[in-house]
Amino acid sequence: MRLCITEKPSVGKDIASILGANTRRDGYFEGNGWCVTWTFGHLCTLKEPEDYTSSWKRWSLGSLPMIPERFGIKLIEDTGIKRQFEVIRTLIGQAEEVVNCGDAGQEGELIQRWVMQKAGCSVPVKRLWISSLTDEAIREGFNHLRPHKDLEPLYTAGLCRAIGDWILGLNATRLYTLRYGIRGTVLSIGRVQTPTLALVVKRQLEIDHFVPENYWELKTLYRGVIFSAQEKTFRTEEDGVALLEEVGKYPLKITDVTKKKGREAPPRLFDLTSLQVECNRKLGLSADDTLRIIQSLYEKKVTTYPRVDTTYLTDDIYPKCRGILNNLKGFHDLLGPIRGEKLRKSKKVFDNSKVTDHHAIIPTGVAPNGLSEREEEVFRLIAIRFISVFFPDCEYEQTSIKGCAGKVRFKAGGRMILNPGWKQLYSKEDADTDDKKQSDDAENSNLPLFTVGESGPHKPKLAKKTTQPPKYYTEGTLLKAMETAGASVDDEELRDSLKANGIGRPSTRAAIIEILYKRGYIRRERKSLRATQAGIDLIELIDEELLKSAKLTGIWERRLREIERCNYSAAEFVDGLKKMISEITVNVLKDNSTRRIGRPEEKTDKKRNSKNNK
Repeated sequence: MRLCITEKPSVGKDIASILGANTRRDGYFEGNGWCVTWTFGHLCTLKEPEDYTSSWKRWSLGSLPMIPERFGIKLIEDTGIKRQFEVIRTLIGQAEEVVNCGDAGQEGELIQRWVMQKAGCSVPVKRLWISSLTDEAIREGFNHLRPHKDLEPLYTAGLCRAIGDWILGLNATRLYTLRYGIRGTVLSIGRVQTPTLALVVKRQLEIDHFVPENYWELKTLYRGVIFSAQEKTFRTEEDGVALLEEVGKYPLKITDVTKKKGREAPPRLFDLTSLQVECNRKLGLSADDTLRIIQSLYEKKVTTYPRVDTTYLTDDIYPKCRGILNNLKGFHDLLGPIRGEKLRKSKKVFDNSKVTDHHAIIPTGVAPNGLSEREEEVFRLIAIRFISVFFPDCEYEQTSIKGCAGKVRFKAGGRMILNPGWKQLYSKEDADTDDKKQSDDAENSNLPLFTVGESGPHKPKLAKKTTQPPKYYTEGTLLKAMETAGASVDDEELRDSLKANGIGRPSTRAAIIEILYKRGYIRRERKSLRATQAGIDLIELIDEELLKSAKLTGIWERRLREIERCNYSAAEFVDGLKKMISEITVNVLKDNSTRRIGRPEEKTDKKRNSKNNK
């Protein structure tokens, strides 16, 4: 008998149907020489401190840092989980081969290997590795099962991540709680959650301490177009009045007209983070809501694997794209301009070197029937983004006009769309927003024809402006900041280059934000994220940059990715974290201050807060 272990019952049912294992049993299907069973996500977890020694059960500064000689796993305390695990263990004992059918990612690999390890699996294991749950993809996956050992580095990286979270989260939480917490208060510290909180707090303090300042700009109106002086801005109105009066004595003379044609490529396909950002911006969805919706779309077979960090497709997907487009019911009216044409194949879309385990999120071609309203909205974003990469670039003409009035130089600019290309797929509101971002001067559009040497009367004025504070993070902009370790980046190519140092993984960032809500460290105010006083107090309390620096945490994340690619030692990563928590413990215990903070928002017990400190 060959045994398949999936990550969810619903996936088990689909695979069982394809394999012909049609007889339902208690906790599995069987038939045609196959058995198909499942986990419920995590069945196992790393052991708690008290599982290693009873002395670690009590929270004590003297027991810190807690570092087991060897980490172990245990079953999660749950009756249903224990019952299903016994089913899996029994079937493994009867199997001649096991096929790991968990989600094809780091977390999925960890979940399945822990279960097989706990069950004492000693038979050969193979790996089903697929990017969608369509029948075609599953059949193709079973025809090309991967050797178990090929995924060993992926498991090792996942294990190091879990151990790192245990070492830092459990020790630092106990350390700061015991040293600085008011009685009954738990101060939650985590490898990813604390630097993420620090980003929000830093932005909050910048806004709180921001003092607006007025300044003045010299502008003039000529032939219906607003020209801006190229001189510096003025700190006071009086500073600009003299120049304003001087400018008014002269006509505005056009000294240069430059027209430059340009092209704007379609936006990149979605990875998980960019999809969460877009859904937050357009639909007001939280990162967690978007993750749940895209996971549902994946399980309903209408989109591909969601937990990805690439915006590229592999070359072998290209021949399938025409069929996927033709099967997009409800989008046929949008496909008219490319119907019958050879599909565009851009290196910004198809690049094998930019894809490791999974490609970007795209439709599968399966009809999206029975979707909820929110699922339809998210699917539409994915489908239109996919369609757009096969459309021509948007072509435009950028005009720059320079002039002078006396000795004062002025300039104006505008953009005219020559061929909308892919932009015709999007609403006018989106197109206008994009054009304003690209324009040299958003005040002007549809510029009249100017000729060098012309001149005429104009209307100069001083325009009063006020400096603006930074904007509060939204979930979308916070996700971007996590992805780029705090750097503010809009350029997609630069964003890709910074991903290696991002904090957290695409699949865990939403959960990290939810943890910060749950702990009472941040709150939502409409779309904005605000740090609570408790969150601010905690970050100001922490002197150790290693705990709250997004850049330093990003370095650890990069090392985890290097472990995944066999370019960095797992032992070195774990040893580095052990050394770090030891140094932090010594430094905190040396602090003779009487600083204390409380957490009145949270009424949870210590044991619950000791878990999942990522």
